[in-house]
Amino acid sequence: MISLSSRRRFPASRCKVAALVAIGAAVVASGCGGKITVTKTDTSVRRGAEIFYERCSGCHSISAANAYGSKPAGQLEPGERTNGPDFNVRRVRRDDVLFAIRNGGFSGQIMPANIVVGRDAELVADFLATCSGRRNRSICEAEK
Repeated sequence: MISLSSRRRFPASRCKVAALVAIGAAVVASGCGGKITVTKTDTSVRRGAEIFYERCSGCHSISAANAYGSKPAGQLEPGERTNGPDFNVRRVRRDDVLFAIRNGGFSGQIMPANIVVGRDAELVADFLATCSGRRNRSICEAEK
């Protein structure tokens, strides 16, 4: 049996370095599989894509924002309860997006209300109105 006093201890600085390396690896791995392809010249739509990636990509998919939801690509089964609409397929209007953001989706779905607010909500709505349903490929898929 090993006593606590005989265990090798690591200096606090080594533990901090190891933790930072692990966090860095997780951040890099989370971005694997693509990048936001919205043109940088349309700054408001680009910023909306970035916010969508940060706040909405856990449940919703749209390739222009490198967002693939919680359901693996190509899976035919319904998947997770938190799978939101695939905006590569579904076209949406700005007002409908703002309604869903404010009210937590439509018809009592599990989307949290006000996941983004204010100007950020407007930017996400503009992005989806521009890029959902594979619209505006010159803007939304410009950086492939």
